[in-house]
Parts: sequence; C-alpha cells; structure tokens
Amino acid sequence: MNRFKTFLSEYGGRSAEPSPANRMMAAFARDFRDGFDINLGVGYVNEKTIPAGLFVEAMHAVAGDPGRYRQAFNYGGPEGSPNLIRSLRGFLLRHEAGLDETLLAARRLIIGPCGAMSVLEGFAEICPPGIVVTSDPGYYIYLDALARRGFRLLAIPEDEDGLRTDLLRERLNALGEDAARVSFFYVMTVSNPTGAVLSNARRREVLEIATEFSRRQGRLVPLVFDLAYEQLVHDPALPRPESLLGRDETGIAYEVGTLSKILAPALRIGYLLGPDGPLMNAMVQRTSDAGFSAPLFVQEMASWLLDGPIDGQIRSVNEGYRQKAVAVRAAIAEKLGPWLESVTGGSAGFYFYLTFRELETHPESRFFGILARGGEAPRVMYIPGVYCVAADGELREASRRQLRLSYGFEDTDRMVEAVEWMRRAAEQCG
Repeated sequence: MNRFKTFLSEYGGRSAEPSPANRMMAAFARDFRDGFDINLGVGYVNEKTIPAGLFVEAMHAVAGDPGRYRQAFNYGGPEGSPNLIRSLRGFLLRHEAGLDETLLAARRLIIGPCGAMSVLEGFAEICPPGIVVTSDPGYYIYLDALARRGFRLLAIPEDEDGLRTDLLRERLNALGEDAARVSFFYVMTVSNPTGAVLSNARRREVLEIATEFSRRQGRLVPLVFDLAYEQLVHDPALPRPESLLGRDETGIAYEVGTLSKILAPALRIGYLLGPDGPLMNAMVQRTSDAGFSAPLFVQEMASWLLDGPIDGQIRSVNEGYRQKAVAVRAAIAEKLGPWLESVTGGSAGFYFYLTFRELETHPESRFFGILARGGEAPRVMYIPGVYCVAADGELREASRRQLRLSYGFEDTDRMVEAVEWMRRAAEQCG
C-alpha cells in the first residue's frame, strides 16, 4: 500500500468516486450477454442509422482533394475547419427555422474539441461557479458533471411542453440575494431523459424571462439551448422547432448542436452558435487548451456529408425512429398500461419516460432486481428516474417510480420483448 497521499482538486476528489449511473452502467457492461440481454438504458443511436458507406465515400473525397481539404490529416485549429463551419451554416439555413443569412452572418460558429458534451463542459469551465438554472428531470450526465465542479442546480420541473415557465419566474424571483450567483441557464430543446419537446411558445417565454433576469442583474447571463435531438423531431404533428437567436436582442442566447444523432457519435463533432464576444473568445481558447477542435479529417468528412447526402440521411433516420417510437409506444400501452400513471416522449429523439402509479423502479427496488438478475431470462437495463432528477428537487420522491427507456440502440423486436419482460416483472411485484 502506498503510504503517500494523493492530492486532488475539489473536482478531482469528487470525480474519484464514480457517479451512481456510471457504476450501474459499468456493472451491467461487464456481464452483458450480446444478443441476449437487452439494453434500454444506453443512449446510443441505432447502428442501422449510421451511413458507413457514405463515410467511406467521404474519406476518399477528402483524401483525394488536398486543394479543397488542406492538410486534412494534420493538426487543426481551435475554432474549427473553415469548410465545416461554412457547411454547417448552409445546413442550419436549410434545417433550422428562424434563421436567415443575415442573422447567421451576425453570429459566430465554432467547433468543439470532442462532441457537444465538450462544448457544454466548456461553459462549466469559463463561467463562474454558482447556480445553473435547468429543468427537472434533466440530462443527468451533464448535471452530475456540474455538481462535481461545485455548481448548484436550480432545477425547474417540466411538463409536456418542456420547462415550466411559470415556475421559472417564481423560482428566480425567490432567489433574493442568491440571484447574483446565477452562472448560466441550461435548457434542452428535446429533453433527455423525458423526450418532452420544448414548444416554440415556451422557448420564447424562456428567452424573455432570461433576458429580464439579465437586465435586472446588470450583466449578461448566458442562456444555453442544447439542440442535441433537435434534428430528430419525427412526429409530423409537431411544428418545426424555431431558433431564438433572431429574437435575442441582448446577446445571451447560445445554441449547442451535434452531428452525433444524424450521422454518427464517433465523429465527435459538437458546435456552438451565438453572439461573438468574450465568451466565444474564451471558448476558443479553452478548445485550444484541450488540444484543438475535433480531428481535422473528421471535420472535413462531415463538411463533405453536409454539402451532399445529409438531407436524405436525415429523412431516413427520422423515418426509422418514427417507426420504432410508434411500435414501442403501442407495446408500452398494451403491456404496462395497468401500472402506468403517465408516459412522455416518443415524438422526438429516442426516449420514453415512464411514471408508474405505485411500482418502484429505483436500483434497490424489486422490479429493478428482477430485470437485472439475468439467468435464463435476459437482463433488461433501463435508467432509473432517481438518476435523472435533482438530488434536492421536488421530484425526488416521484422519481422512485420513474424510468427512462431508450428506443435508439436496440432493434424494435428486442424492445418489444423487453417491455414484455417488464410486464412480467411488474406482475411479480404485485
């Protein structure tokens, strides 16, 4: 045993102990039986949506045109490939409502070092420690990371239209002197874990409230919209999501996007779009400190894809997830209906969030234990609701009866089978 003590920062000390979700996922992965056990917890995209053949074409195109894709296999820069930035601007003009060329020209677009999460982590590094205003339930991986960095969460419950703006106003007004400690707002436009889509009207309200708050504070408090699943709104009944950058007169709104869901997570491309200024400069320097933006050849491949086959790729991906969502929702209603209180999700992204009337779902529950023990039956993994809510929030008790189910990774027949195993577990629980 080493008699010398390891000295870590406060963040390092908190990180030395894996988060509960991290421990659960690691334990499940160690014993996972491919083709037999069913993973509804992992937030992976479906392998069939990844256009492997197009990546081969893109690589040949990049390697074969050194004039256009200069030094593609060398180090890149901290702001990102000029080709990709140009391609992304064109892509956003076609696919994001509320944007035009004049508006985009007035905003800066940069590429992060390693996916959207690296951009979000950047906000935690360059913004002062304090309070982050967000939704509840929320993106547990990022919110856990914020807590380890010493941030306090002001978690606002959501409904079917996303973060509740009536409660947002109320909770901000109740902060008193603590209002000076608010560091930034973090809002997912399509919620992970609940799948709730922030309506366009609700988005405008969030911007209005955040703008009023900044004016009262006499400082710019960033409003970060996470657009991770924005391109996966596959329910035709929903209106096209609207960017709020054109309504942002104060210069507080930023959009964090990714190509992971529509192309492939392994691209590790996340981007930030927003007003130019000190915050953007700090983000670029932070990317430089992390070893520059995503690998340059990958950025150039993404540029080629965005300039060419991306529109057909998005249609194909959304058609696939729509079919899966409809089938899994039907299975949930048929097999779990007697135990359920509510279900959200299924219109965008690839998550359902289930709330049971009495059945508990937390890791110590009988329901979880039955599904996790395996043996002759497949093990079925999901994300317990207790991992998705703020530790000191008002949803803590309800979360003991909630779970997140992902319909992204597994094929439809396997997911329907998993819901059947959930039904059997619910019956055993009485």
